[in-house]
Amino acid sequence: MDVIAAISTASALSAIGIVRVSGAGCFALCGKVFQPMNGKPFSAVRPREMVLGRLLDREGRTIDSCLAVRFPGPGSYTGEDCAELHCHGSPVVLREALEALFAAGARQAGRGEFTKRAFLNGHMDLTQAEAVIDLIESETVQAAHNAAGQLNGALRQRIEPVYDALLDLAGQFYAVVDYPDEDIEDLRREDMLRTLAGAEETLQALLATAHRGRVMRQGVPTAILGRPNVGKSSLLNALLGYDRAIVTGVAGTTRDTVEEKAVVGGVLLRLIDTAGIREAGDAVERLGVERARKAAEAAELVLLVLDGSQPLTEEDRLAAEAARNAPHVIVVQNKCDLPQAMEADAALPVSAREGTGLDALEAAVAALCPAGETPPGQILTNVRQTEAAGRAAAALQGAREALEGGLTPDAALSDVERAMNALGELTGRTLREDLTARIFERFCVGK
Repeated sequence: MDVIAAISTASALSAIGIVRVSGAGCFALCGKVFQPMNGKPFSAVRPREMVLGRLLDREGRTIDSCLAVRFPGPGSYTGEDCAELHCHGSPVVLREALEALFAAGARQAGRGEFTKRAFLNGHMDLTQAEAVIDLIESETVQAAHNAAGQLNGALRQRIEPVYDALLDLAGQFYAVVDYPDEDIEDLRREDMLRTLAGAEETLQALLATAHRGRVMRQGVPTAILGRPNVGKSSLLNALLGYDRAIVTGVAGTTRDTVEEKAVVGGVLLRLIDTAGIREAGDAVERLGVERARKAAEAAELVLLVLDGSQPLTEEDRLAAEAARNAPHVIVVQNKCDLPQAMEADAALPVSAREGTGLDALEAAVAALCPAGETPPGQILTNVRQTEAAGRAAAALQGAREALEGGLTPDAALSDVERAMNALGELTGRTLREDLTARIFERFCVGK
């Protein structure tokens, strides 16, 4: 493969910036833009040992004093010769280093091309490759733990025994058919049913993690609902930790939904601040109220906000009615720093303005979304993984039902093979080129 290069750190001022290079001949190429202070050529530097040197631009002028390291293949991230230049984090310096590498013969790496090469060179399976970008994009500790587990092969290790058991079934069946004169034991219906049932059970348990994986990556759709002036926008700002929504004493200030993400109780919430629910007086406010009701219908969690300093009103009842169909509702009794005029046993007392009571709210959110017992790394985190596992489980169910219905093992074998193909797609054992390209489009350049 040709030599690729890219800036692998963020395009902002920082203490350190890294330029990554990979491909056959990359050591000689890097030697044209980096001169070690010890006088040795870069290709002679000890592997995996940082060396200080001068970084040269296209004209051979020194633009930085930096460190460089080389990783001979196959013991590298991509499985081929790799090198990294650790420069001072000036975007100008990094761009000049990259341009010097291009002038020496490298080309710009595509999105995710370093990880794609690692996959194609057998250094990681597809679930591990996807875990790289999941780890980069993690917004919670749980998401980071799961991505790290997948990167270490946890998901593959759960899938491979299923694939291998099915492979043994198919292999034994074809061995009996192809070599009838050999003393090979026939595939027994009972053994086949036991294997299929165990494989199906494993995949169903895996599929049960998909919702949790989606919540990890995308967050829980959460609508903040209530009548005007109960402090919905103040609660949003308190949970975010900064003033995102305008807060005034004028009823109806929020006319449209405001959406932001926040980690509450270790759970990523997609918070939607809505217009106050009431019988609106003008067309614009009516539209805002209608959007508030639709947000409540689409939410998995509603934070129903009441004003504890005032008695319950008809508008509070309308807001509660709008929240009724959400899977989960937490009632927040806001303005607890003021004299209280209501008693709501199930409500959590909070002062969004003072920031008090938020710990109890975080605990309530955490209780609704428990971490569960699934080990990190064994949670399906995207639609592709879920769809492939679902097809495999459905094919196994079809094979099992065919056998239970009295059909012979050969009739069920086509379903077994379909399950194996789906599992192969999940890990990358069998993958089309167009699907590979689509998966790595999610990645950033330089990774």
